[in-house]
Amino acid sequence: MFRTLGGGDLPNNDTNPTHPHPVTCMCAEGTRLYAAALSNGRVPRSEVGNAPCLLEFGLLRPDPDDANQLRAVPPSVALAQRLHPLEQEIQERRRSAVDLTDAFEPFLAISARSPANSHAITPLDGLEQINAALDLATAECHTEVLTVQPGGARPPFALSEALERGTALTNRGVSIRTLYQHTARHSQGTLAYADRIATGKVEIRTLEELIERLIIFDRTVAFIPAGPGRGLALELRHPGLVQYLIKVFEQLWRRAVPLDDEVTYEHTPAGISGVQRSIAQLLIEGHVDEAIARRLGMNVRTCRAHIAKLASALGSGSRAQLGFLIAQSGILKDPP
Repeated sequence: MFRTLGGGDLPNNDTNPTHPHPVTCMCAEGTRLYAAALSNGRVPRSEVGNAPCLLEFGLLRPDPDDANQLRAVPPSVALAQRLHPLEQEIQERRRSAVDLTDAFEPFLAISARSPANSHAITPLDGLEQINAALDLATAECHTEVLTVQPGGARPPFALSEALERGTALTNRGVSIRTLYQHTARHSQGTLAYADRIATGKVEIRTLEELIERLIIFDRTVAFIPAGPGRGLALELRHPGLVQYLIKVFEQLWRRAVPLDDEVTYEHTPAGISGVQRSIAQLLIEGHVDEAIARRLGMNVRTCRAHIAKLASALGSGSRAQLGFLIAQSGILKDPP
């Protein structure tokens, strides 16, 4: 969830199965020959075999005086031929937008007067709806954004989109506070993102375990996942719900460690680290390895390595015995 929907390329039929490229990205041979034809007035037809795109795109035409030569079509003429259908499409889309606005205007007026349609909780189905709602909230935000991003390292496309949105916000004076998990500290992509967006308006902290993904704009609208995947979300505008989520965020924020500070893991007398203690807690709660890894933002292999160290420290020979030894060891008790 909360991934910006990338703009897809418009369909372009200006391609050839044997020489594929759009007119907006001329091949090297086509560029050379078209420039030569413009300079000399024409080029031999025999030289165009490696650049059939010039004929397909209408940049060359037969020379009426010599069947073996091709003349260059002036670039202003070729450009006008290409722009005309695009301008027509833009005009048609504008007319469609006006027609849609006119069609929905009476319903918008009714909705604005109806107390039953307060939109306190709005389901968002699909990335297109989710990102449209996020884009609108970003555009309307004036003061503060709070975000929780669990799961350790984020993929490059997500960081790129976050950087684009974050820069747009900070340029308007909006402050951003973001919570990651400790494992994100080992992600070069995340650290590079933090360096690029680092301003007085941006603060990043990390915590060992986080809640699910959360974004709050201006303390008035929040976005949370509504399913296990990224294609379902809820937009929340109910003041009570939003305030509750803000309090949850603030509690996590107070416990979190600034990204520039070093995380120190206290060890128990048995030599068990803080992250292993968290794994022990999740183990006795009945979580499987995959779920524990997801909760702590690490991969399953790393999680199992910690479980093996935990078992060794407690002298466990089996998974069932490990749960018993964790309960008996007292490692989950709060320190005095």
